[in-house]
Amino acid sequence: MKELTPEVRNLILDYGEKKSKIGKRLKEFKEVWKQPDKQIFSELCFCLCTPQSKAIYCGSAISALEKKEILFKGNTPQIRRGLKAVRFPNNKTCYIMEARKLFTVNGIIKIKNKIDKNNIFETRQWFVRNVKGLGFKEASHFLRNIGFGGDFAILDVHILRNLVKYKVIKELPKIISRKVYIDIESKIRRFSKKIDIPMDELDILFWAKQTGYIFK
Repeated sequence: MKELTPEVRNLILDYGEKKSKIGKRLKEFKEVWKQPDKQIFSELCFCLCTPQSKAIYCGSAISALEKKEILFKGNTPQIRRGLKAVRFPNNKTCYIMEARKLFTVNGIIKIKNKIDKNNIFETRQWFVRNVKGLGFKEASHFLRNIGFGGDFAILDVHILRNLVKYKVIKELPKIISRKVYIDIESKIRRFSKKIDIPMDELDILFWAKQTGYIFK
């Protein structure tokens, strides 16, 4: 590893210290898939709320709505009230209501059957095309949170800043189109292989370095 910079070497050392906690978190994500469709839908709603909002606030809001069954049965005003700590609550309420309609069959939420474990990249494409408010970042985040994010990048600002720091990309992109997203994702994949840190573990490592904690 003579070609590695001191910054990258320190990143690898940091990974060694956090590896067990990161592995535990990823194992927890895989366990989510064993839960009922409602739980999978809750993860989708969480990811719909995260753009330009703090993940921890989104997690608390969705958890509260889920416990009261409002997430699954509540009307628009009820969900809107539950998202008061989330930015752009009006838009995100609409996204949740539309997603619930999309995945409800005969009054029952069915979402697992839309996830092809044998073609997870096509699954991501399907969710981006069909779920309003869900871009590549949110779809990748969702699939990672239910145990299928091993080859995806979640390009939020925390990750992008680290990518610049470790010279994976030259600068923060002004606009992240589909083409730009896929291109950056490919660069992360190569960097991941170079430093021998799995892509999903690298994502959580970057998140932890930037925020100080491991969340989702």
